[in-house]
Amino acid sequence: MRFQTDTYVHVYNRGNRKQPIVRDAKDRWHFLQALYYLNHQKSMANPFRELRELLKADFNNSFVWPQELGDRAPLVRILSFKLMGNHLHLILRPKVENGIPVFMQRVGTTMAKWFNERHQEVGRLFQGRYKGKLVDTDEYIMYLSVYIQVKNAFEEYPGGFEQALQEFDRAYERAAHDPYNSLGDYAGYRNSPIVDKDVLGRIFPTPKSYKDFAKQCVLKSDFEEILGVLRFDE
Repeated sequence: MRFQTDTYVHVYNRGNRKQPIVRDAKDRWHFLQALYYLNHQKSMANPFRELRELLKADFNNSFVWPQELGDRAPLVRILSFKLMGNHLHLILRPKVENGIPVFMQRVGTTMAKWFNERHQEVGRLFQGRYKGKLVDTDEYIMYLSVYIQVKNAFEEYPGGFEQALQEFDRAYERAAHDPYNSLGDYAGYRNSPIVDKDVLGRIFPTPKSYKDFAKQCVLKSDFEEILGVLRFDE
C-alpha cells in the first residue's frame, strides 16, 4: 500500500478477532514509544534493546532522542492518533517513499512481539495488515481528526457516547488528558514530540477553536453519515 509523500492517510488496524491489543498502562506506553522511536529512517536490528542500552533510566520516563543515532529523520508525520483497547487510528503523512508501510510494519511487529512475550501469548496480535485511506481535503482532515480524537474517546466515557454528549466539557477534558490520544496536543495540555501539528494547527490556531469545532461535529445529527465514509471497522 503506497502513498505519495504529499498526501495524508487515515491508517487503522484492530486486534485479531477484535481482541485487545493492549491490556494495561505498560502496553500503552510501549505503543507511544513505538510511535516515537520507530519513526526514523535508519533501521535498528533490535531497536528496543538498543534504545534501553543507550537511554538507560530515561527510556521508560520520557522521550529522549539518543545522540548516538544522529539527527532524527522521521519516516512519517503523525498528525493524530488514538489508541483504543482493541484498535488504533492514526493520520499520517509520509516524508519519504514507502514511509507509511515501513513505519506501520515496524509498529505492528514490535507491538505483537511485546504483547506475546509479556502476556505469554502466541499468534497474531492484529487481524492483518493495516488499512489506509487517502485524506484528500482539509475538510476531511478536520472531521477525521474529531472522529479519531473525540468520537472514539467519547465512546470510552463512563455511560458511553450519549452520556459524553450530555457532559461535553467534562468528557472533552477527560479525552484531552488521555496520554494515548493526541487530542491533548490540540487542547493545549501537551507538546508531544510524537505529534506534528502543522496542518491542524494551521486550521485551528487556538485550543478553543478546535474544541468549538469538535463540539459542533459530535452534536450534528448527520455526523454519523459523515463518519460513514471514514470507518474501517464495519
